[in-house]
Amino acid sequence: MTDPTPPAGVQRVRDLDETALLAQIFPLLPRGAATLVGPGDDAAVVRAPDGRYVVSTDVLVEDRHFRRRWSSGYDVGWRAAVQNLADIAAMGARPTALVVALVVPGDLPVDWVTGLARGLADACAPSGAAVVGGDLSAGDSVVVSVTVHGDLDGREPVLRSGARAGDVVAHAGVCGRSAAGLALLDAGLEPATLAAGDGALAALVGRYLRPVSPLGAGRVAADAGATAMLDVSDGLLRDAGRLARASGVVLDLELGPGAALAADVAGLLPAAATLGGAGGQDQARAWVLSGGEDHGLLATFPAAGVPEEFRAIGRVLDAADGRAPGTVTVDGAEPGIGPGWDHFAT
Repeated sequence: MTDPTPPAGVQRVRDLDETALLAQIFPLLPRGAATLVGPGDDAAVVRAPDGRYVVSTDVLVEDRHFRRRWSSGYDVGWRAAVQNLADIAAMGARPTALVVALVVPGDLPVDWVTGLARGLADACAPSGAAVVGGDLSAGDSVVVSVTVHGDLDGREPVLRSGARAGDVVAHAGVCGRSAAGLALLDAGLEPATLAAGDGALAALVGRYLRPVSPLGAGRVAADAGATAMLDVSDGLLRDAGRLARASGVVLDLELGPGAALAADVAGLLPAAATLGGAGGQDQARAWVLSGGEDHGLLATFPAAGVPEEFRAIGRVLDAADGRAPGTVTVDGAEPGIGPGWDHFAT
């Protein structure tokens, strides 16, 4: 793995004062059409034409959510933006503005910090969201905290609590690719080596380092009458369980022959084979069902209302037959694996 320690002669954060460092960051940040007052004052001013705003926050902690020996500043900035933008999309809203608080150690290369700003900017570009300010502090490791705002554009927010028996469970995006990419890195496979060899495996690592969320699909889902929706960040089973509990229903996911999720499993078999050992099918299945950080959108729709941006992956059932509200089954049975990421149990 790449050594994160900068070589001699590289400009580090401690070589600059706060004003000089911010002077390198601010020009790289996107302004966005909704921004009235951007970075540089005590607070930003952002238009909220709807009269309401949607807000969420997430944090990335070094060696908990990313490792600098794998991830460049650009990668971390990209991931920090995407995981927050996806939360806004999951409400059926349009992202407008991000505020970023950054903690960095003094020996961190300045290029890493400006790379983070570029990653934020490029991830925000398709949605038109701005980075309008934040905070900067010194610390022992890198911490990136992002608060994101969005506008509903007159829509009602799509909550987790609206799914009803008879709805179709649908998903936009991919499942399991980020988890497979992380497993390849954990196994000691170098990103550069993969990039020079197996393009498919390199793409999985890329999905971990820079996930891609179908942000526009959130507003499509809202306009199509989605009854419930959330961002899949902690694994399909865990997040499906959150939606099921909020709605007081049971979700049954389909993974049999011909199912959409079965195709996802098949696509991850080469990665499972690369890592060796028996049970490659089981490993690929586990990535799809419990792997996190793909940031797809999980939604429920009336049976006749699934938009083309989504694929049907299951159905909503009444809580009956001894199954408590919040239960998630796979092809009618218990999934037999852990549900996914938990910050305090993993």
